[in-house]
Amino acid sequence: MGKQSAIIISITNKEIRDKVSELNARAMGKSGIDPFYGAPQIIVVLADKNVPTYTHDGSLVLGNMMAEAESIGVATCWIHRAKEVFESDEGKALLEKWGIKGDYVGIGNLAVGLADAPKNAATPRKANYVYHVD
Repeated sequence: MGKQSAIIISITNKEIRDKVSELNARAMGKSGIDPFYGAPQIIVVLADKNVPTYTHDGSLVLGNMMAEAESIGVATCWIHRAKEVFESDEGKALLEKWGIKGDYVGIGNLAVGLADAPKNAATPRKANYVYHVD
């Protein structure tokens, strides 16, 4: 339907990145840690809650970014709590400061950077993961 409910916020400014990390850690109940694993870039995806498919739309944006990043050798990790961060007074203040207006809800965050170690082997898929119906 072309609603394009999601918006993407790319954060590379260290001060802002660290503030969002702090808010995310607080939302997790573990102040003082870095939920973004030291990644130099954070991508936040929000979506307009007035669009019935906003959660799906934002999740698809995140998944597509992860697949594309992998294809070019960039590591990503989906980090939760975007909803909690941007529902907080401090999160709302950041959105206002950045000029983002509307009924946006946090869908997820990506920590983006180069991996510190080689990738682990893929975990074997669980039994009955795929069903073929003819």
